[in-house]
Order: sequence, then structure tokens, then C-alpha cells
Amino acid sequence: MAGGGSDLQSPKKRKREHAEGKTKPRPQVKGGGDGAKRKKHSGTGGHAAHGGAGEAAANKKQPVTHKEKRLAAKEMSEARKMKRKRHYSLEKELTKLWEKMRCHDVGKEERAKLVTQAIQKMDGKYLDIAGSHVTARVLQTCVKWCSQSERDAIFADLQPHLLTLSRKKYAVFLVKKLIELATKKQFANFISSLHGHVAKLLPHTIGAAVVDYAFHRAAQPQKRQLLLELYSTELQLFKDLTAQSSYSVLETISKLGLQKSSVLQYMTIQIQKILEKGTVEYSIVHTAILEYFTIADKSSASDVIRQLIPLLTQGASIIDGDEPSITTELPKKTKAKKKRLSEPLIVRIMQTREGLKLAISCLKHGSAKDRKKIIKSLKGHIMKLALNDFGSLFLISIISIVDDTKLVSKIVIQELVKHLKELILDKNGRRPLLQLLHPLCSRYLSPTDLACLSYNVPSLSSKEGEASEGATEVASENKVDAMTDKEPDALEGMQVASESKKDPSQRRHELLIKSDLAEALVQSCIENVGELLRTNFGKELLYEVVVGGQDNILEGLTARIHVLHEAIASDAAQPKMEDIEHAFENFFSSRVIRRMIIDCPAFAITLWRKALEGNCKIWAEGHSSKVVAAFLESPSSEVKDLAKPELQPLIDAGILKVPDQKAVEK
Repeated sequence: MAGGGSDLQSPKKRKREHAEGKTKPRPQVKGGGDGAKRKKHSGTGGHAAHGGAGEAAANKKQPVTHKEKRLAAKEMSEARKMKRKRHYSLEKELTKLWEKMRCHDVGKEERAKLVTQAIQKMDGKYLDIAGSHVTARVLQTCVKWCSQSERDAIFADLQPHLLTLSRKKYAVFLVKKLIELATKKQFANFISSLHGHVAKLLPHTIGAAVVDYAFHRAAQPQKRQLLLELYSTELQLFKDLTAQSSYSVLETISKLGLQKSSVLQYMTIQIQKILEKGTVEYSIVHTAILEYFTIADKSSASDVIRQLIPLLTQGASIIDGDEPSITTELPKKTKAKKKRLSEPLIVRIMQTREGLKLAISCLKHGSAKDRKKIIKSLKGHIMKLALNDFGSLFLISIISIVDDTKLVSKIVIQELVKHLKELILDKNGRRPLLQLLHPLCSRYLSPTDLACLSYNVPSLSSKEGEASEGATEVASENKVDAMTDKEPDALEGMQVASESKKDPSQRRHELLIKSDLAEALVQSCIENVGELLRTNFGKELLYEVVVGGQDNILEGLTARIHVLHEAIASDAAQPKMEDIEHAFENFFSSRVIRRMIIDCPAFAITLWRKALEGNCKIWAEGHSSKVVAAFLESPSSEVKDLAKPELQPLIDAGILKVPDQKAVEK
């Protein structure tokens, strides 16, 4: 036993000896006769058959260093790709050309040559190339930079397959580029090819993007053609029926004599498919859902809104961590992709008026829990909304509707306070602040904006009742849209109808005064008074703060507002300078100071005593004459009596001209 064990070697020792070249034959083990026979058999018969291959394998140098191993792995990978990919060699050639043609410093002629060379190599293989994530980019770049004749040839070759390519992950970008650069005739052909496929493509996560892209570029008749297919089976089957003057579902039902119940049933099925797939970020879907609301009954409309809210707030869990997301786990993506995915859909849809209306309908007709979920999803995105045309209107809806002022103050108001100066000077950013100071003022909001803010789902509106009265709601909205500047004040008294229970004035007070927004606002105005006076957007908010807001909402900050009056008067008391235009002569500041004098007697008295008393003759001509004359236009007798002794001689001498009473009233 001991003698037999002495010949055995440990695995480590055998490995070491093999490395040093001192290998010994393996010892015979009892019971290994069969193995020896097999070895002998393979040595006699197999050596003759495979001796050459074995010697070649033995003679071939095995990779030892890391570099050699990498090169060997690369060669193996290349060999596998050559077998797997049909056009792999062509793909490598096109990639080299693409790297040259997409550089910014390439000349026009050189790029044209490279593009032509690439197109010649791809000719006849466009369909195969469009499906690859590498070559699809090459073809897309070629479409962008090629001549019109080359682009027409590519479009003609791919036109029968555009619908198929619209469903492919990488080819969809090529289809979008072809739509973007298509001629009117080519685009019309593409719209025609979509007939009968719109309802099938919209629930498709990739195909929906192509339909929406075409919808954005389409003319009004073409938009109708795309939308009408979502209303009934007949409109999807028969192309002639889609030639309507309007895509309104109510008008379509009345003109074609369709049954409202069948249209409602068909639209419900199509919209449910879209909601189940979650493809609700597209404006064509928003328009279709808004049209659906005009005929939907109360339960159907509520069901759609209940399904929409989780979809619109998805991504909030990445920010907060306490709201569930539709997707359980995010895949590994780039930083930009992760940032976009973390942004809730309700922020991304604020690019169109239809997206705004859809978000407002969810806010108005959702429960208190739904509103809380919507607001929490906006955390970290308030400034992006505030600086956006439609996003600022959505913030106005939030501060006008939501009763939970603590939550609104924590997420919305606190974010606005951090960037007050930027917001005050921005066209859109100032609107939520102006809404708190002067709600729904037609001076700051257009009739179309006010119509959006007053939008309600007909069947869910307490005023309109069930969906049978949807036409009345649409008619009333159209009436608001049609209002012109002839009656600007008619819209000012409108209320943002909702299910809110809190008194609007109480809500304003809690958001503006209790949250310390008002104090920060006054302080910001004091610090930047000269800049705000001389800017178009800053002067509006400065005026509202000076007069104390509507219904004197800033009454509790009278002392601070008086300091602001002093700051404006000090700026106006400065002598004329060449480098800075004086407040009385600047186009914007002269007009806003005039309004302040007329509407705020306290400011007028401060300005007179600090800047104008004894100096009226200097400012009695030019833009500044409007400021001086405003003291006589003021409704306050105290202000008139204060200025009249000095101004009357100037009027008698013809130096100062006071507008007639009719012009003042106008």
C-alpha cells in the first residue's frame, strides 16, 4: 500500500513539472486495463485518420499573453459574425464611410462623394440594411445629406415596406427622417398607406411614434384622415368617408348619420388598447381621448381618467421612492436615458395644448389621492414646467384647484421661491405668480389660455351633467375660444371649475402669505427694482405687488410694500444719465409708473414727494409727460390736490398736455 502510494503525485506537483518540461508517464492504476486498450485503439486507428489535423493543432501557437488572447477572441468573434450576418463585410465598409461623412469638418463636396459611394454599395439592399442598428444609421445619414434624386430613389424602394419598418426598433428613425424630408407627393402617399393601420399602430410602442410624427407634419385634412379611423369601423374600411371638413366626433356622427352608441363602443375598445400598452405620450392620442370625452358617459370617462393617472405619473418612484411605477425595474441605460425615464410623462406631454387639457382633466376630475399622486410626481420638475408655455398653465391649474395647500407649498411654491428673479423676468415663469396675485386676469392670459384652464370633461362636469349634453360643453368652449379683445374683461371673472371645496380666496392666502412666498416676492422686487421697471415682463409683476394684488391680498405686508414704493421713487429721483435710461423716459417703466400712480394713491404720494415735487417742468415733455399727467387722472382727490398747484400753470402754458376724459376712460 505504501509502495503503491509512493509513485502517485499531487495535482500541483504534476502541473509544476509539466510547466518545467519534466513530465513523467502517469502511473498504472489497477483496473485500468480497459482504458489502456481504448488508448491503444485510438493510437493505432485514429492516428492514421487525424494525424495531420492533430499535428497542425499542435504546431499552431497557442495564445499566451493578454494581447494575443484578445486578438484570438476578436478573430473568433469576426468569424462568427461573418457566418451569422449576411452583409457583414458591407456593414464594415459602410461604417468606415459613415465615420467620415458624419464629421462636422467634412467639406460639402467630399461628403457628397462619400454619400454617393455609400448609396451605391447599398443599392438593392435597403430593406436588409434598414433593420440593423449600425447600417440603419448609415442609411439615415445618407438620406439627410444626399441629393433629391438619390433620396427619391431610396424612398421609392422603401415605400412598400414603410409600415413594416415603422414597427422595427432601429428602422423607425430612418422612417422618421424619410417623412421629415419627403416631398408633398411622397408624404401624401405615406399618409394614404397608413389608411386602415392607424388603430393598429397606435397601441404599438414603436409604430405609435411614427404615426404621431406624421400627424405633426400633416396638414389639417390629413390630420382628419388619420383621426377619423379611430371613430368607427366604417371610417377605417372606406377611405372616401374620411374626407370630412372636421375631425370632431360629434360633427362626424351628425354628418354621416352614425350611431353614437356604436361609435362610443368602437372608440372605447381602441382607447383601452392604447391605455393597456401605455402609448399615451403622443398628441394624436391626446386629441383622440379628448374627442372621446365629448361623447363618453360618466363611468367610461372616469375609467379612462383612472387609468391615465398612473401612466402620466410613471417615473415618480425614481425621484420620490414612495409612488409605484408601471415598470418594475429599469434596464441599464445611459445617463440621459435614465433622466428621461425618471421624468414623469405628465411633464413630457406639456408640448401641446391637447396634452395640457388632458393633464387638467386628470387634475380636475381625479380624487384627492390622485391629485396628491400627480403633484408628488412633479417634484424636481417644477421649474421646467414654470418656464414652459403650457406647463405654466398647468401650474396655474394646480394652485387654483388643489385643496391640499401644504403639499402644494412644499413641492410647488418652495421650488418657485428658490428661482424668483428668473421667474419674474420670464414670459411664462411669471404667470403662476401673477395667478396668485391677480387670478385669471385677461391682461396676462389670452382667451385661449383661459379656455384651457376652464376645460371640463362634459359628463363629469357638475354643470353639464351626463355625456348627452357634451355638445353644449363643446359649444361653450368654442365660444370662449372665439372671444376677442372686444370683451377682455368678460373672461376675467371666469372660475376654474373643479371638485375643490376650499374657498379660492382662502387657498390664495395660504399659498401666498402663509408659505412666505409674498414676503420673498416683495424682497426680490426691492432688490431688482430698476431692472424690473425697465423690462416688459418684470414690470407686470412689479405693478401687482405695488398695488397689493387683487382684493388687497398683500394687506399684511403693507410696511414692506411701502419700502418698495420708496425704492421705486428713489430710482425715479435719480438725475438723467447717458448710460442708463431714466425711469420716466423708458418705454416700459414710464407706462407702468403711470398705472401705479392711477391705481395706488399711496405710491403716487410717495413718488410725488420724493421725485417730482418741484421738478415737474423737467418731465412735462416726451414719455415722461404721461407720468406727470397721471396725477391729474388719478381717482384719488388727495393725489389731485397734491399735484394740481404745480401742474396747472404748466397746462395753462401749453407745456403739459392732459388727455381728454373720454380717452382716459377708454
